[in-house]
Amino acid sequence: MANRNLTVTQLKKYLSTRTQAELVDDILALYKNYSDVKDYYQIQLSGDTEQVFEKYKKIVVNEFIATGRSDFPKLRYSVARKAISDFKKISINPYDVIDLMLIYVEAGVECTLEFGDIDEPFYNSLGSMYKNTLDLIMKHDYLSPFDNRLTDVVHKTRRMGWGFHEELSHWYKLYVGREYS
Repeated sequence: MANRNLTVTQLKKYLSTRTQAELVDDILALYKNYSDVKDYYQIQLSGDTEQVFEKYKKIVVNEFIATGRSDFPKLRYSVARKAISDFKKISINPYDVIDLMLIYVEAGVECTLEFGDIDEPFYNSLGSMYKNTLDLIMKHDYLSPFDNRLTDVVHKTRRMGWGFHEELSHWYKLYVGREYS
């Protein structure tokens, strides 16, 4: 028998056969077993994103900041990016998503300042996230609250390799319409 993925239509049909009590039990099982579901309901029911935001922020920062005095950070971009992607799915506030994305770039820049030049994939990942952050900032008209942080990041990259400073300067000028200051 072929393995078929469950479709939304099939799921809706199944859910329509469940009683309200069975649906509640299903949701409680999901809540108990999956932290993403728990985070989703934490935000939906309280409207307070701070606790959940801090959880995802810690995941992102821990990939770029060394845990010990002489340790080199993990630099697992996929882990940090997945944290951002997961947070986007449950967040009710684009401001928080932008903040987390910018934290990714800031933490990467701080990593370079502490440990020196990294490699091209590292800078590509940070540059891509910077651009995506600017996309979201402009979409939601949030330049004012983030402008200082955006320009600070560009300023800190002046002496970094791989054309990173030039890339961030380019994205800033393209989106904002002026040179960073």
